[in-house]
Amino acid sequence: MNKRNPWAWVPTLYFAEGLPYVAVMTISLIMYKRLGLSNTDITLYTSWLYLPWVIKPLWSPFIDIIKTKRWWIVTMQLLIGAALGGVAFTIPGPYWLQGSLAFFWLMAFSSATHDIAADGFYMLGLNQNRQAYFVGIRSTFYRIATIVGQGLLVMLAGNLEVLTRNIKFSWSLMFYGMAGLFIAFWLYHSYVLPRPSEDRGIERMSSQQILQEFWMTLKTFVQKPQVWAGICFMLFYRMPEGLLAKVSALFLIDTRHNGGLGLSPAEYGLVQGTVGVIGLTLGGILGGIVASRDGLKRWLWPMVMAITLPDLVYVYLSYAMPQSLVIVNACVFIEQFGYGFGFSAYMLYLIYYSQGEHKTAHYALCTAFMALSMMIPGLFAGALQESVGYPAFFLIVIATCSLTYIVTWFLKIDPEFGKKQQD
Repeated sequence: MNKRNPWAWVPTLYFAEGLPYVAVMTISLIMYKRLGLSNTDITLYTSWLYLPWVIKPLWSPFIDIIKTKRWWIVTMQLLIGAALGGVAFTIPGPYWLQGSLAFFWLMAFSSATHDIAADGFYMLGLNQNRQAYFVGIRSTFYRIATIVGQGLLVMLAGNLEVLTRNIKFSWSLMFYGMAGLFIAFWLYHSYVLPRPSEDRGIERMSSQQILQEFWMTLKTFVQKPQVWAGICFMLFYRMPEGLLAKVSALFLIDTRHNGGLGLSPAEYGLVQGTVGVIGLTLGGILGGIVASRDGLKRWLWPMVMAITLPDLVYVYLSYAMPQSLVIVNACVFIEQFGYGFGFSAYMLYLIYYSQGEHKTAHYALCTAFMALSMMIPGLFAGALQESVGYPAFFLIVIATCSLTYIVTWFLKIDPEFGKKQQD
């Protein structure tokens, strides 16, 4: 393969992987709220956008036999750029909702496909030693993409609203900027990505053989010990977060007349997109450190408490309605730090459950359940909130935390799993 310094492409590749996901899952949420859509409609429409990540395992095997992973990466980046441009173009028009949703769907499927190709290409483009070295770097730039998307880009759109006095035009300009960025990624990666000799369209397996392999993967997945306990854990461990994620963002920017905190897009970008993401990242790092030292089983219940109890800060915010941005930042930091720490248990369990034969395919199925666990609660979260109000909704979220404790109770985990092995 032609040699390329991994620093030339790994950071930009994973930044490009993270940004469209943030655009689909978070930026769309804020934009639709600013354009006057109800919480019910926002959560319903945007939760359906999880679907490509839910069904991703269905088409991931075919990426190996149709073109190269490098081809998939650059093609999907071009499609993502086109989808971003389509969102920007449709926002000022009369059919802005239908048009923007159609392009968000294109972006979601392109982004999910890009994820598959990029993660596979990472293993082909680097040797094992460099894969280990750059694993932290790739996750760092994915997080940077999250901060840029939820933080800086939302702030930019908010500042443009102030300058132009036109909400639709401001968000349209921001999405045109993102489209230009992805056209640049497409051009850059078309040139800079290496061409590993192993990266080629695999023709040794027919579509029928791939389907047979897929059914074998499903069969072995459901034959694992504790399959029902595992699936219930994957689906319900994050039930409170599935309800909270979208509504908490809407609560932060909703008007005080409607029971929200009334943050501007710029303030939201600071609170949720910057301080919150930093808290999430630090919590995740701490979770990984303690689990590698003492094992997942030792820290499982502290992580369960970390992912549930900090949700109480939204109960406080919805009743106290503080004016201080410092207090709001502190509360969001606490909740996101707890979520990052507690989410470590979830990710480690997916790895634990996937062990054995077909572990890569089994892990892909586990991540499909992970996406489904966020999609299902999100579909009706907005309708539930609008029927009971923000304070009662956040109390319901706290009540659903009981599901997290119940599904965790039935797990059986090897005490040695996750511990760093002594040489």
